[in-house]
Amino acid sequence: MRDAVKNIGGPFAVPILGCIHLLAEINPQNIKEKGEEIFDKYGRLLKIWAFNRLLICSSDVEFNEQVFASNVHISKVQIYGVLQNWLGLGLLLSDGKKWHSRRKIITPTFHFKILEQFLEVFDSQSTVLLDCLAEKADGKSVVDVYQYISLYTLDIIAETAMGTKVHAQTNKTMDYTTAVKEMTDLVSWRVLRLHLNSDLLFTILHPFKKMRQNQLIKILHNFTKNVIEERRAFLEKKLKHDSDNLMDINDVGSKKRCGLLDVLLQSTVEGQPLSDEDIREEVDTFMFEGHDTTASALSFLLHLLSRDERVQNKLLAEVREAYGYKEITEPFTLMNLNELKYLDCVIKEGLRLFPSVPIIGRSIKEDFKYKHSKYGEGVIPKGTELIVSLIATLRNPERFDNPHDFIPERYENSDGRNNLGASAFSAGARNCIGQKFALYVMKITMVKLIHKYEFLPLGEPIRPIVTIAIRSENGMQLGLRERVA
Repeated sequence: MRDAVKNIGGPFAVPILGCIHLLAEINPQNIKEKGEEIFDKYGRLLKIWAFNRLLICSSDVEFNEQVFASNVHISKVQIYGVLQNWLGLGLLLSDGKKWHSRRKIITPTFHFKILEQFLEVFDSQSTVLLDCLAEKADGKSVVDVYQYISLYTLDIIAETAMGTKVHAQTNKTMDYTTAVKEMTDLVSWRVLRLHLNSDLLFTILHPFKKMRQNQLIKILHNFTKNVIEERRAFLEKKLKHDSDNLMDINDVGSKKRCGLLDVLLQSTVEGQPLSDEDIREEVDTFMFEGHDTTASALSFLLHLLSRDERVQNKLLAEVREAYGYKEITEPFTLMNLNELKYLDCVIKEGLRLFPSVPIIGRSIKEDFKYKHSKYGEGVIPKGTELIVSLIATLRNPERFDNPHDFIPERYENSDGRNNLGASAFSAGARNCIGQKFALYVMKITMVKLIHKYEFLPLGEPIRPIVTIAIRSENGMQLGLRERVA
């Protein structure tokens, strides 16, 4: 393995121990800055040894594109295993034949005709969000907007993916919503503590946290199972009484909207229906991925806008031109949302600076051959753990001028540098299946929020934490004031 990667630089590796001394200095609070330092010092493609584990780390667009283009190297690295007790082997964690079959089943639920019908849910839930924020919109109060946005996106993903309303925004004490948040925090805490990736060591060293994790998983699984049972009974009753109205997953969008859970309940693999456990894995996966990542992206974006009056005013002008100055009454459509070109630029720039999933890990199960203008032809050997740092790639000064600045205009006349190797949603076979879903949630939310509220630069600067999803250690603080003109 050493011979195969001798053309790739990296920090000095102590015999047997490797670069453990360097990895020990990294934590969720400083990984963004430490990562940038390491890439600046050793290059955009580098190797790090941790005992007998070889990690190839990349923030190089040319190399990333070849990784994302591969249909072979799609297995996740072992660090994702901390999620398995909760999510099982759903779309996020599975690979091989199981991943391909699940991806094929789930893809139709994100068809544009289905998304068009989901806009009504986005609209109604964002109205609840506006009402919840009203009590803080006095122009003086510091608001951690993430707390509100997280519950809002949870309401959206529950209603669209599971076909049920959890009222997370108005019933903040609900066991399920609090369990999702606490479980997500616990997982994030374990991710960068490499020794705690092992369930055995986690149990031995932190028995009370392990007990709490088990309690949370029980709450989460019981809720999902109950929803599945209720939805199955509803569909069976519907089939019995009115088979003509049953949603047909083979004719996407021709009838009433068909959420993820409905598709899973009606799907088969090799002639056999999915088991309740199969369905639970996918529903829980989307509850985790679909709400936390979108909440993170939206919250960072709102914080950025609160610190940039010029961009905020320019975006407001576009929204008012499209929807008027008074209350928005025109229904949202994919077409009129797609006409908001500057909003597209603002969202892209927010995701460039703070990609919701900042780091992607792939396990190399067989030798990966690549060609590179700088490193020449090479091989990443079987057994390597490949780490793609999207947050470093998207701030690469070789690709972006003033890479740390919030400049949405850089996307107005794109010169192609925002290519697949620098996509905040990943790319290729394992790209984010819900990216269009997330983008339209963000668009409607931004339109309604900026139309009603002015975002003010109140509170503390953000302190990003990088784990499976990116967050801020001290929340996303800003002020709100209702617009009067």
